[in-house]
Amino acid sequence: MAAPSARYTVLVVEDDPDIRTLLTSALHAAGYSIASADTGNAAMFKAGRCRPDLIVLDVMLPDTDGFAVTRELRAQGFYTPVLFLTARTEVEDRIIGLSSGGDDYVTKPFHVQEVLLRVRAILRRSSAPTTSPARQPALRYADLTLDQEAHEVRRAGQPAQLSPTEFRLLVCLMSHPERVLQKREILQQVWNYGFAGDTRIVDTYVKNLRRKIDRTEPALIHTTRGVGYSLRMPRGDLR
Repeated sequence: MAAPSARYTVLVVEDDPDIRTLLTSALHAAGYSIASADTGNAAMFKAGRCRPDLIVLDVMLPDTDGFAVTRELRAQGFYTPVLFLTARTEVEDRIIGLSSGGDDYVTKPFHVQEVLLRVRAILRRSSAPTTSPARQPALRYADLTLDQEAHEVRRAGQPAQLSPTEFRLLVCLMSHPERVLQKREILQQVWNYGFAGDTRIVDTYVKNLRRKIDRTEPALIHTTRGVGYSLRMPRGDLR
């Protein structure tokens, strides 16, 4: 019997031949079908040709960067999940990457096992049913509404365009209003990580989500330092 991963195709985009060989060999050994590219232009061509289920995409490429590749893919209607490989560790750089349409990131240098775990988690999320037989309820808090069936979010009546991961994060927060959710709890619910994942991705996504949701006052997404995040109306300056 074929491994469950055998039905998935992963496109690896990396200009360093040693890293590319390491990743393609490890993913192939894990049972995935593999395509590869070493430039952004080649990645666009391969994505259109093989229609991968996931793209492992280096940020620094010789002809462009991975963020631009992802934006172009999204503009052309490709919503394939993207896992960035990046040597950039600043929060703002991660926000740029995730804002461009990425789903997750791994910082260099990395352990190949971590990449495999992230790949499995992303594919598990992306292949999960998006609807159930019963209609999923709309969520409301203050002037924020979220329609799970239509995948629509509005704040004070104005639409907010969220990526799939941002949407799941907001569902998580709105499903537990006024409760402080620990970062690892959010990591498990939103990213389905069954291992000690890097909670910095939660910080990055929350910061990006705030830019879209809390443009309207009052701010609803709050930090409890050293613990996690909550969705609530402000009670004094506790943010």
